[in-house]
Amino acid sequence: MRANFKEVRDVKVVLDACVLIPMPLADTLLRLAAGQRLYLPKWTDQIMAEVNRNLTEKLGLTDEQVAYRESEIRRHFPEAWVEGYEDLIFEMTNHPKDRHVLAAAVRCNAEVIVTHNARDFPRTSLEPFSITVMGPSTFLRNLYDLDPEAIAKTLKSQASSIKRPVEYVLERLSINAPGFVSFFRKMAPPQSRTEADN
Repeated sequence: MRANFKEVRDVKVVLDACVLIPMPLADTLLRLAAGQRLYLPKWTDQIMAEVNRNLTEKLGLTDEQVAYRESEIRRHFPEAWVEGYEDLIFEMTNHPKDRHVLAAAVRCNAEVIVTHNARDFPRTSLEPFSITVMGPSTFLRNLYDLDPEAIAKTLKSQASSIKRPVEYVLERLSINAPGFVSFFRKMAPPQSRTEADN
């Protein structure tokens, strides 16, 4: 069940490492925060360390590439880093390996955690803090409901940056957010799809 976003753009959202590792998904999520400012992204040094480790060990990026990526993220999102959450970790009751994520969300008063690992965040662990967990497809669908035009513009910009059509971006995005891509193809006005490919 999808949570209803408020008609504002200041919702704090913790992005788990698993949604920041896949490049196409991370690019879309970060562009929606930086360019269209549809939400306020949050993460921690621990989350980013997990991202960086996977980028080198699983995706084969060099240390220099990973360091540059993080430096760019820090430049564009200086307010995204959450600190002072460590003392809350042992109070969390969700899966031990993801307690640091929930603790960070509690510390920064986030309303949403975006993750592929929803099972690690049972409702009983979230309810005391009024936090909702969403998969990336659900989260992107909520952002589309908030501002469909912003989503179309972001996908167009993402495609233009790599000199590819929007359909190419959607194909890559469908690997990690298939539900959203299917939804977008069904709901996006034909005109916006055509404009995005120009």
